[in-house]
Amino acid sequence: MILLDPDARPIIAHRGASGTHPENTYAAFSAAIAQRADAIELDLRLSKDLIPVVMHDDNVDRTTDGVGAVHDLDARTLGELDAGDRAGVPTLDGVLERHPDTPLLLELKEAACAPIVATALRRHDATGRVVVGAFAHAALRPFRRPPFHCSGSRRDTAIAWAASRVGVAAGGRCDVFSVPTTDGGLTIVDRRFVAACRRAGRPVHVWTIDDASEAARLRALGVAGIITNLPERMRVLLTASDNVGDETCE
Repeated sequence: MILLDPDARPIIAHRGASGTHPENTYAAFSAAIAQRADAIELDLRLSKDLIPVVMHDDNVDRTTDGVGAVHDLDARTLGELDAGDRAGVPTLDGVLERHPDTPLLLELKEAACAPIVATALRRHDATGRVVVGAFAHAALRPFRRPPFHCSGSRRDTAIAWAASRVGVAAGGRCDVFSVPTTDGGLTIVDRRFVAACRRAGRPVHVWTIDDASEAARLRALGVAGIITNLPERMRVLLTASDNVGDETCE
């Protein structure tokens, strides 16, 4: 699977093609696929009736025509809101059904999602194409063993970063690292961090990158995945950059 390959260079659509379509919507996911994104990143929370729904914020105010906390609204009500694509707030089941072959990078925004998401992935036979991530270490407990794949928590990343300072392979009980370039003023993604992860066979995916020169710099460090709001634009710009590099080598 492309998200697990340290030598792959996937373009990952952040909340779908969210630079051109409403974020975390069916429209954004379909557009990302049409724009040849290699994978889609999305966020999950639980509705009032304990159904995983696709939403970054803890309320619906910013991204829909509704108001209120996600956990105070059932999935049906959320699905009837206008999220900018007239299809409402997606459910995880809906995304897995509509896009049965697409690699997904799931971000759990709350630990309570974990067992329900694990059940859904098994039910849809999707464990082989999904990587589950979360800031909270405890949220990833169900996903640290086969058949699941997970990215490192904030704690995993801190341990890997510290290991990289002394030249130790940065492995741990995760399959990939999905990280920002910096966190709290500390540079996370540098040559030593990426090299340590690669020695352990863990690809590094970096968010959120919309500048092609920054993406090219990260790729030169050995970063695998570029998580971007603009997958189509990023693919065109990086392809052009790669071609220029090839011509320069000649």
